[in-house]
Amino acid sequence: MDRAVQGWAPELLLRGEQGVNYCPGPGEAAESGATPDAKQVDDNPDARMARLARAIEQEIIPRLMLAHRLVHECPQTPSIDGELISQRDVEDFAKLVLSRDEDLPLACVEAIRSRGVSIERIYLDLLAPTARYLGHLWNEDLCDFTEVTVGLGRLQQVLRELSPAFGQSVEHPAHGRRVLLLPSPGEQHTFGLVMVAEFFRRAGWDVAGGAWECELDANEMVGSEWFDVVGFSLGSETHLDALRECIRSVRQRARNREVGIMVGGPMFIEHPEFVASVGADALATDGRHAPILAEQLIAQRTQRC
Repeated sequence: MDRAVQGWAPELLLRGEQGVNYCPGPGEAAESGATPDAKQVDDNPDARMARLARAIEQEIIPRLMLAHRLVHECPQTPSIDGELISQRDVEDFAKLVLSRDEDLPLACVEAIRSRGVSIERIYLDLLAPTARYLGHLWNEDLCDFTEVTVGLGRLQQVLRELSPAFGQSVEHPAHGRRVLLLPSPGEQHTFGLVMVAEFFRRAGWDVAGGAWECELDANEMVGSEWFDVVGFSLGSETHLDALRECIRSVRQRARNREVGIMVGGPMFIEHPEFVASVGADALATDGRHAPILAEQLIAQRTQRC
């Protein structure tokens, strides 16, 4: 039985059984005007079943439909690509992500796609801002670590479901670029890195590492394999020193002596001065911008050579 029904259906069934709070059918007297034969009607199984059926039809089903509509209501996102998804849409979607029903976020995204919104816009204007908003809720103690972790996990689930369609939306140029993407040492919430990897793959890059590769040793990777660019994500100022040391070591150990180092994440967006302080070459502000920036780093390296 639907959870929306479980909470109140027994009470309604009982009320229907007793002939309370439903509209009398044709030929049936209301309770206030009951005839002396009312007890005989109550004792009649067929009459009780008829009243019960009317209670279900007139009370339970309408309330169930209302509950279903409210629970599955999606943000009123734009129907065309030219409009922006608003902050209110992001906050409404965050509520779905944090709800008990793990299927709601993906169902809502599919509804959004049906209105003509591209996957790229969903990535950049809905999923990424929702991840940042969850981080805001955590920083403000409005959500605990477990809730935010579950919410980010559901965003990653949506991303995985959309990934095949996103990757097929453009042709993949065969230019042999390789990028290593890793969370900064100590970093835990890495949804942004997942999205950046999606955009790199879409642009035809060979992507190594990823959000779930926290145990990978960046020094060993760059020392044993060639990478054109290495990217790190950072969400907390706490790990700045560790990232600075990591980047310094990567430059020393990399097979590609001209490897480009890019960083991303809300901490660098709020404090762009941190980019130079950790020894990185550039800041990627979002997933769409990251492959373009990486190509620019490679071009700069070619010009120096």
